[in-house]
Amino acid sequence: MKMIIAIVRPEKCQAVKDALKAKGVNGMTITHVVGRGTQAGIKFTNRIGDFLVDEIEKIKIEVVIEDDSNEECVIKTITDTANTGKPGDGRIIVVPVEKFLQIRS
Repeated sequence: MKMIIAIVRPEKCQAVKDALKAKGVNGMTITHVVGRGTQAGIKFTNRIGDFLVDEIEKIKIEVVIEDDSNEECVIKTITDTANTGKPGDGRIIVVPVEKFLQIRS
């Protein structure tokens, strides 16, 4: 099993959720996060002066898939859906999952 973690722009969250659902991926965890990547934030200039916003709001979507054959499909779906072609589109991280248990059972 693998966990696929995608960090995406907030405005792309619904589109990514819908695209994953269309591919048969229903279970996911969604978290609002802040951080910065290689762009190191956004610099704004106004009449008072410059200021840097170095923590940018993002959405983290976590999906656990059972078989590795579905991994590339999920990655491609997220990439195709979340891509704007601009810096700050996000990241995808894939990690192995040793156990996956339901608390109820």
